[in-house]
Amino acid sequence: MNIHWRKSTRSEDHGNCVELAALPHAVAVRDSKAPGAGHLALTRRAFADLLARAKQDSLPR
Repeated sequence: MNIHWRKSTRSEDHGNCVELAALPHAVAVRDSKAPGAGHLALTRRAFADLLARAKQDSLPR
């Protein structure tokens, strides 16, 4: 499978961002500084929940 990774257009060139890829039944997330270290695959619902929590700043620190 050929995975097309992308970064947010808002990301800067400092390397402190994640990359996303659409998979058939999931969204893949990886560290842009270590792309060879693997990725996390989330269901689309789990990814939407993660984004909503990040926007509300309710993620654990």
